[in-house]
Amino acid sequence: MAYDDLRALLKALEKDGDLKRVKAEVDPHLEVGEITDRVNKAGGPALLFENVKGSDLPLAMNVYGTDRRLLKALGLRSYEEIGERIGGLLKPELPQGFVGFREAFGKLASMAHVPPKKAKDGPVREVVLRGDQVDLDRLPALFTWPQDGGSFFNLGLTHTKDPETGVRNLGLYRLQRHDRRTIGMHWQIHKDSRNHYQVAARRGERLPVAIAFGCPPAVTYAATAPLPGDIDEYLFAGFVGGKRVEMVDCETVPLQVPAAAEVVLEGWLEPGVTLPEGPYGDHTGFYTPREPFPALTIDCVTMRRKPILQSIVVGRPPTEDGPLGRATERFFLPLLKVIIPDVVDYHLPESGGFHNCAIVSIDKKYPKHAQKVMSAVWGAHMMSLTKLVIVVDADCDVHDEREVAWRALGNVDYARDVLHTEGPVDHLDHASYQQFWGGKAGIDATAKWPEEGYTRDGGWPEMIVSDPDIAERVTSRWKEYGL
Repeated sequence: MAYDDLRALLKALEKDGDLKRVKAEVDPHLEVGEITDRVNKAGGPALLFENVKGSDLPLAMNVYGTDRRLLKALGLRSYEEIGERIGGLLKPELPQGFVGFREAFGKLASMAHVPPKKAKDGPVREVVLRGDQVDLDRLPALFTWPQDGGSFFNLGLTHTKDPETGVRNLGLYRLQRHDRRTIGMHWQIHKDSRNHYQVAARRGERLPVAIAFGCPPAVTYAATAPLPGDIDEYLFAGFVGGKRVEMVDCETVPLQVPAAAEVVLEGWLEPGVTLPEGPYGDHTGFYTPREPFPALTIDCVTMRRKPILQSIVVGRPPTEDGPLGRATERFFLPLLKVIIPDVVDYHLPESGGFHNCAIVSIDKKYPKHAQKVMSAVWGAHMMSLTKLVIVVDADCDVHDEREVAWRALGNVDYARDVLHTEGPVDHLDHASYQQFWGGKAGIDATAKWPEEGYTRDGGWPEMIVSDPDIAERVTSRWKEYGL
């Protein structure tokens, strides 16, 4: 099972020699970011900065910076474990498409170990600060890249609920610290919390918000998962972590947060109150521009007696969000197959930010099958933001990017095998000439059939492979060659 809280995980990582305590004073203005980025790109350990300039809180960084650590945090041997468990929910009688997707997740609520449970109290309520006692400058927000527009909290899990339906949402959004009591909510156009804010504004109501830091690992992962808006992330956290998440009521807003969190910020978001937010060096590897976003006044802070703040560094990949993206890719393969039964496997390259490119393999059954799958991908929930879809035959390992490149470069007539279209793109996409929408391409890198217009003599050529008998003989004699 997953670790119950951040502290238990850090203790286990230190025991494994996979956490380094940094006792020297470090500056959250650029220095912490530079250190963390170097350590992450070198495949180094989790970091616990014990002496952060301007704050008396330790800062945990790079906690999920390797697949090994994220798997350990979630109590898994491989990412495929969750995919297999999700596959167990997907019985043949479930309908295909999004109806089957939702019915599968609907089963989670009936599992005894999955739904969250309410606790009367918890460690996160050991200290309560209200009104003028609130001082966000005490918390080590990061100024990571030279042209950032300010200091940011990068791993605060934001809780809201729909003012009309009461459905809860848990999401991960960057949070700019504007002053000692105000933070900016970077709610992108496609995000559920933004929808909640818009509903509240239309009704002329304030929106309650709670932001939790240092949450149990399964909760942190669930906040990043691309779930439909009507599926509770805390159900999914219980499913992934193998145990129910304990929740406590907030002090000043009608929301619940993990009892084992380290720090929680509470406030009411007033309709129409915005401040300029950004620029920000984002996971795309480029700065996203300054834009107006909702500004939240923090009325209350609850925390443990000696809290630890957790954050991450994003920028040019690879970064700490790489393992989180790979987990999502593997976890959601069975669900993608429900929505698009044609899919054999898929891969979302980290170099494409996990949303710019999708490589999909299919067992081709009819002419132009690849083009059908491209359209299906662009209609599949958040995969609608994918800019490039590459479709290959089932014998191609989609995770071997060199193999995929060989197919895409050699198997394609770019006058016939490329589908161009336009559609929605990610809020952070800087390449589209208009914000929020732009061009997309699908590349059919499968072997072509005569029925698709490939009528050259001899048909599509066979790929070169070694003679199996000779290959076996060479393998058995390899030591004889002295190589």
